[in-house]
Amino acid sequence: MKILGIDGSGLVASVAIVEDDNLIGEYTTGYKKTHSQTLLPMLDELKTMVELDLNSIDAIAVAAGPGSFTGLRIASATAKGLGLSLGCPIVSVPTVDALAFNMWGNSGIICPILDARRGQVYTGLYQFAEDGSFQVVKEQCAVEFKEIAAEINAKGQMVTFLGDGVPVFQELISSIISVPYRFAPAHLNRQHAASVAALGSIYYANGDCEPAADHRPEYLRLSQAERERMEKEGKA
Repeated sequence: MKILGIDGSGLVASVAIVEDDNLIGEYTTGYKKTHSQTLLPMLDELKTMVELDLNSIDAIAVAAGPGSFTGLRIASATAKGLGLSLGCPIVSVPTVDALAFNMWGNSGIICPILDARRGQVYTGLYQFAEDGSFQVVKEQCAVEFKEIAAEINAKGQMVTFLGDGVPVFQELISSIISVPYRFAPAHLNRQHAASVAALGSIYYANGDCEPAADHRPEYLRLSQAERERMEKEGKA
């Protein structure tokens, strides 16, 4: 089973090919360019380097949200366009789930935090069972950090934080988290398409996929433009 993974949900852009239990190739960058400039060239480069026949892909796994509205639209449009042209199904992988999957084998609770602005984070709680199975303790959501912190403290377990929200909320973490905690290292603390593809392969094997034409990103909340429009309409 060969899965193409795509992630444009955050600051990094990432594409990967996973075949069965092997990572064939991954291209990830987070350097000052928009995903519209990077994703397709990265995919083309990866395809060339690993001599990939796109027609051999079984499914396309994409980080479907939440995250950057623009990045999600670009990544989803890329996945959808490829899926339609290749006749491949789409596996919509929750962004926060895929980020937590970076920490496979981690003991304790995993808490990804993505900066959602306006004092909120996109987050969730996860852990790995003794048999290595991935468990969603709290589904991804958009909340104030203090809300997820209260749940973490109530569980009383070691927690590992990762994601682009860590630098933003690090001072708050140190002041209100009462359980032992740590931060993921640089090579694990951002989105990776390899994790999207690996987790997507599990979902795909379980039949959790959709026709490319049906795929839509999951934003979890309204965009700033939509909020501003609703605020104006409310004042009218």
